[in-house]
Amino acid sequence: MSDKPTILLSRGIHHGKEVVCIKFKYNTELIRIVRGINGTKWSKTMSCWYITKDDFRVLDLRKAFQQKAGINVDGLYTPGKRQQISGREPEKKAKSKTEHIVPPAYLGKLQQKNYSPNTIKVYTSYFRDFLEYFSGIDPVDITREQINNYILELIRYRDISTSQQNQRINAIKFYYEKLLGREKEYYDISRPKKEKRLPQVLCKEDINKLFEVTKNLKHKCILMTIYSGGLRRGELINLRTEDIDSGRMLIRIIGSKGNKDRYTILSEKLLELLREYYKEYRPKKYLFEGQDGGMYSPSSIENIVKKAAQKAGIRKNITPHSLRHSFATHLLEQGISLRHIQEILGHNSSKTTEIYTHVATNEIGKIKNPLDD
Repeated sequence: MSDKPTILLSRGIHHGKEVVCIKFKYNTELIRIVRGINGTKWSKTMSCWYITKDDFRVLDLRKAFQQKAGINVDGLYTPGKRQQISGREPEKKAKSKTEHIVPPAYLGKLQQKNYSPNTIKVYTSYFRDFLEYFSGIDPVDITREQINNYILELIRYRDISTSQQNQRINAIKFYYEKLLGREKEYYDISRPKKEKRLPQVLCKEDINKLFEVTKNLKHKCILMTIYSGGLRRGELINLRTEDIDSGRMLIRIIGSKGNKDRYTILSEKLLELLREYYKEYRPKKYLFEGQDGGMYSPSSIENIVKKAAQKAGIRKNITPHSLRHSFATHLLEQGISLRHIQEILGHNSSKTTEIYTHVATNEIGKIKNPLDD
C-alpha cells in the first residue's frame, strides 16, 4: 500500500466568493509546494489553504504536486452546502464569466435528436461536471488525452461504475461529434472494459414463492406484471390501462429505452388478476398509481420486491430487474429463440440478449456431474 499523502479538495465560500479548499495532514513538503501555487492563501478560521474558484485549475494543482501526493476531487462534485471559510454569509451575485454552464446549443441538439428526458438529464449533468473540471479552458482546446485523464481520475477517486464511465464519455463525445461535427475517429476515446457479470436469476419455484407471500393485490399484480412481461421498472410505472390488449393477449410498451415502442406477451393468469385489481382500485390514468394518484414511485417498486424476497426466504440480492432477467432466462429454457426474446425485451443488439445463454439450464443442465458417478 502506498504511503503517499492525500490532498482533499472541496468547495467553500470566503468573503462572499466561491473558493476551493485544499486540505491535507501537516506535511512540510506539501506546505512548501502549496505556498508556491499562485493565488493560494491560508485560512486560520478553517485551518486550511484555499484558492478562489476563478484562479483554480485542477490541472495546475496536479502538476505542482506531481508524484508527491494524491488529489481527491470528490468534494468538488458532491452536491450540498458549501463550506463557510469566513463567518460572513455569502453575498448574492451574478454568475461570473468563468462559471461554466452547459451551452444551450448542447441541450437543443439533444432534444433535436429526440433523446429521452432521462438521457438528456444525465448527459447535461455529466457534461456540466466536465466543464467545471476544465474551468478556464476553452472546450474546443481540450485534448483527447486530457479527457482520458479526466475519466481515469473519476475512476480512481470516485470509483464510478463502468456504466457511468461510458455515459460520461458519451456525454463528452456528443458535444464534439454531434454539436461541433468533428470526426468520430479523432475522438475515439479509450473505453473501459465492461465487467462480465451474469444477471441474477430466480428459478420458477422462487418466482412462485414471491407471488404466494405477497398478499396485497396491487403489489402482487405489480410483481406478476414485471415478470410475465419482462418489463423494466420504468416501463411498468408508465403503463396505462389501455396498454393491456386482452384481445391479442399483449402488453404495449410506449417510449421505452431508446424511445422505442414494442409489444410483450400477456399472461392469462395475470389478466384475470388485473381484472380483479381494476374492480377494486379503479386506476384513473396509470395502470398502477400511488396512494394519492399519479405515477407509482420507482423506489416503492424496489421495496415491494425486497420485502417479498425477504418474506419468501430468498437470500439473493433481488431487484425488479431480476424478475426481467428471470423471465428472459425461463423463455430461453422453454426453447424460445433468442431473436424472439430480443424483440420481447426490446434489446437493440442480439449480444445483449445472448447473456442469458450463460445462465439458462436447458443446455448446461443436461450435463451429468462426474461427482454423481
